[in-house]
Amino acid sequence: MARTKEFDPDAALQSALELFWRRGYAATSLADLVEHLGIGRASLYATFGSKHELYLRALDRYGQTQNPLLTGELSRPGPVLPAVRAVVRRFAAEAAADPTRELGCLVTNTAIELAPHDRAAARRVEQSWDHLETLLHSALVRARAQGELAEDRDPLALARTLLVLLQGLRVVGKASSDPARVRDAAEHALALLD
Repeated sequence: MARTKEFDPDAALQSALELFWRRGYAATSLADLVEHLGIGRASLYATFGSKHELYLRALDRYGQTQNPLLTGELSRPGPVLPAVRAVVRRFAAEAAADPTRELGCLVTNTAIELAPHDRAAARRVEQSWDHLETLLHSALVRARAQGELAEDRDPLALARTLLVLLQGLRVVGKASSDPARVRDAAEHALALLD
């Protein structure tokens, strides 16, 4: 007879996500995970595989929780540019003042820590960025079609500019003690939409 799990794998995955987000991949040891999740090493391996596999699953979970919010914000009917501006300003506000700003964004953290040498992590980072770029591009195409954005503006180039800005806001916001730095950059970049 198969033994039943004595822990909730979903709750353990969420707990692992939070630990990786706080500490990063390299600074989180297997012993840290075992202690933080409250499960044995054998159970961790049997349920999630290696530390690396657990990290990738946590990164996937993070994307699943972040993407619906952005999709909702950028896909609402009606005027588009106010929604795009609100997203940029929200990213800036979170980067500048959110009590958890030191955590940054797990995708951005992964891009810096793992993507240069880890293909699986790099793929997930690219997928996340592709998704955000597509949302921004679609919104800006709609804005141009609705007459909110000048005809001579390139929605794809603007979407890519905003993607890079948003990721940069998260990096700078994580390390900077000057919240005006990210707010000023965001406001200046939004002028591109005028």
